[in-house]
This record gives sequence, C-alpha cells and structure tokens, in this order.
Amino acid sequence: MTDFTPGKEAPEPALFLIHVLTASGAPIALIALLAGAQGNWAEMFAWLGLAFFVDGIDGPLARRFNVAERLPRWSGASLDFVIDYATYVFLPAFALSWSLMLSQPWNWICGGLVVFTGALYFADNGMKTPDGSFKGFPAGWNMVVFGLMILSPSQAFTIAVVILCCALTFAPIRFVHPVRVQRWRIVTLPVTLLWMGLAAFAIVDGMTLNGITAILFTVASIYLFSVSAIQQLLDRVD
Repeated sequence: MTDFTPGKEAPEPALFLIHVLTASGAPIALIALLAGAQGNWAEMFAWLGLAFFVDGIDGPLARRFNVAERLPRWSGASLDFVIDYATYVFLPAFALSWSLMLSQPWNWICGGLVVFTGALYFADNGMKTPDGSFKGFPAGWNMVVFGLMILSPSQAFTIAVVILCCALTFAPIRFVHPVRVQRWRIVTLPVTLLWMGLAAFAIVDGMTLNGITAILFTVASIYLFSVSAIQQLLDRVD
C-alpha cells in the first residue's frame, strides 16, 4: 500500500490516480443521463450526488500533493471543468427540459438558458473571490433543479427561479463555498450537511419531502443561496 504522507514524494502513477478519480465523474454522468432518459429522476440525482462527493474530495487531494506541478502534462483544472459542466449544468438542464416540470416551449427556453449561462460562467477567470466565495451564481444547477423538482409549487415559480439564477450568474453578488469560506462556517457546514441529508431522504422517498422535512429543506436552501450575499451586505453597512 502506498504511503501518502505530507513531505514524501509519491510516485507518478499514484499521483495520476487523483486524475483518475476526477475523470470517474464522466462515466457517473453518463449513468445519470441514462437514468434520467428513462424518467428515473431519483436515480439520476443519486448518481449526481455521487459525482458531487467525488468533486468534493479530488480537489483537496490534488492540492495536498501538488499534482499541478508534479504532473504538469495533465491539467486537473481543465478535467474538473469538463466534469463539473456535465454534472452541475448540462444534466440538471436536461432534467429541467425533459421532465414534466415545464411545458413547451418553456422547458427548452429554460434549459437553453441554463446551459448557455453555465458555459459562460465556467469561462470566467474571476469567478472566485479572495475569501473563497463565488462571484455570481456559481452554476450550481444540480442543487437548484433538484430543489425545484422537490418543492416548486408551480411552473411560474420554477421559471422565475431559473431566470433569476441565470441573471445572477453575471451579478457582482457573492455565493458561498461551504468549505472554503471561513466566515460563519460553523453554521454553513452543518446546514450543508443537513441539506445533503434531506436530499438523500427525498431521493429514497421517491423525490418527495413533506411537512417538517420540506420546511427544513427550504430553510437550508435559502440559507445556502443567500448567506454570502448577506455577509456582503453587512460589510457594506459597516
């Protein structure tokens, strides 16, 4: 077993396994697409949840072992962007367009707006702020579309949320990264874990939440969506 310890040079094949981990998001995305094509949205979002987990661990591993400098031939950032666009933008847009959430032509309009604005956002070199937040809505459509599928009371509400998020993609408003942003992290991390736990419960229960679970999920979603904007506003007031 390879001993990965800080300060010890890991052999190149072992380091390349981190890129393999990132690239595993591609077949995961394909399986998710196949599930969605059959209308099995719970299974699709379960696979996207696995992709979300992989995305959460490959970056810290790459930074810990300085993979960018030690394997300069391979661009982990480019690989990550390809996988993230598929799982954070394209597949959620597919769910938005292919499910019965929206009637025609709104399904194509909203889906098109999602993939268009998401593509532009992934090309933005200024998407990160010094405190680790995202500048503009960070194309987290996997969470938004999932939440709309679980909670949206009407087609009009879904359309309004999609258009709002697309507009906020280009706005100078911060959005939280639940791990990298230190401010209020003692609250943000538990809220993120609560959101993920409720999302898993909804998937197991056939994409439904009711009663107190729906209320908690809504509150957690609103917090994660707005916490960095609130901090930004407080900084301006001070």
